[in-house]
Amino acid sequence: MIKRWIPSPPLSLALFIVWLLLNQSFDVATFALAALFSIIVPLITRSLRPATVRMRRPMLVIKLTGVVMYDLVRSAWTVARLLLTRRNADIKPCFIEIPLQLRDPNALAVLAMIFCLTPGTAWGELSFDRSKLLIHMFDLQDPQPFLEMVRDRYERPLQEIFES
Repeated sequence: MIKRWIPSPPLSLALFIVWLLLNQSFDVATFALAALFSIIVPLITRSLRPATVRMRRPMLVIKLTGVVMYDLVRSAWTVARLLLTRRNADIKPCFIEIPLQLRDPNALAVLAMIFCLTPGTAWGELSFDRSKLLIHMFDLQDPQPFLEMVRDRYERPLQEIFES
């Protein structure tokens, strides 16, 4: 019965909290709207979400989160340093095509979030067969180390979490 009205409890909880934070109010009307939106939005968007997530190695999620947080901070410092110390002509922005073995839609969504959050990178597009990913890089001198980093630090753990 509850699954019928709240198909995604984590999403409903997140929507409820975000609504309260955005409104910066704890009055009755704000709570009522937060509750209403936290029930209606997941119901309306149910068909947009991929299949139910089954994480096979939940402890690896914690490790991957740490790796991503470290990479986000390191990338932010790198981009800041490049902007402050290099001339525009010395920065080499480019698009790079990354071959993927990852196919799970939830894992690809997590990979998209990683690239969208990481300073200096932006998700370009995913091929129709999900075998290649196009990423825009703020500065890339040699693509091979970046390809290996994506495969080792992100793709393999995501495969173990979602596909194994």
